[in-house]
Amino acid sequence: MGPRRLHGVPGKTVYQTSPSAQEATLTPDIDPSPAPFGAFAPNAPQALVIRMAHGSRLKRGAFRPMLTRAVDLLRTGPVDVDYQGANFRFYHQASATERGALFNPDYNREELEFLRGYLPQGGVAVDVGANVGTFALPLGRHVGPRGLVIAIEPHPVTHARLSFNRNASGLGQVRLVAAAAGETDGEVMIETDGDNLGASHIVTNTIGAETFRVPGLRLQAILEQAGATKVDALKIDVEGFEDRVLTCFFRDAPATLWPRAVVIEHLSRDEWQNDCLADMISRGYRQIGRTRSNTLLLQG
Repeated sequence: MGPRRLHGVPGKTVYQTSPSAQEATLTPDIDPSPAPFGAFAPNAPQALVIRMAHGSRLKRGAFRPMLTRAVDLLRTGPVDVDYQGANFRFYHQASATERGALFNPDYNREELEFLRGYLPQGGVAVDVGANVGTFALPLGRHVGPRGLVIAIEPHPVTHARLSFNRNASGLGQVRLVAAAAGETDGEVMIETDGDNLGASHIVTNTIGAETFRVPGLRLQAILEQAGATKVDALKIDVEGFEDRVLTCFFRDAPATLWPRAVVIEHLSRDEWQNDCLADMISRGYRQIGRTRSNTLLLQG
């Protein structure tokens, strides 16, 4: 079947095939007519809790569930805030990424500063596993209206949040792709993680009640469809599927498409079938940094 827009979400969203009917079970966070940004601005007590977290050790991961409960007691629902120069509606209750960005102003700052260092204004960045946009939107602000950020996020709930945040930030240079990057073009199965939406992942064996089909595309095909002829910076976080995305990309794609700077999450490295870090190093990349969650590589 041909492309179809999901739930009326506006913008330059690319759908490569019709979404599964099982998406109907995921509607609570997909609102085709959401309240405008600012409708869920923190009230005074919530703002106090958030400021307290920002200025203390409480912003660390171990304290974030406690902070989420405190903010939720003061008013349930999402929170509209600025993060890294972009507008976000954070559903922090069941999303580790949204909790981290809400309560820690330095969340992923080292990785973002690294990527921005090799990403000129008017440049091209790719975010594989974009989640709600905590990398893609700050990078979109950085490249400016003449640049391009390709944000790849297959989960329909997360994608809807990403689309809202992109539109609320006025970042038309961020192009959204509702597909899972992988080894082949077709379809893959995703399993939703109810405790942490950002940990939803591709499954290749056991199919459970929380799995559903989404479009799958090779990263090279995504870049070609977006009209990208170069990539300055790439971030990838796909919950243990990074090797399946990158190994075939570097094997098949022309070197002109190879990104200059790369941030790759390594927390699920044990699930890799191939060591994509070693493969990249064999192709001329060098590891120049490492954070708790990510490895930073530079070409040349």
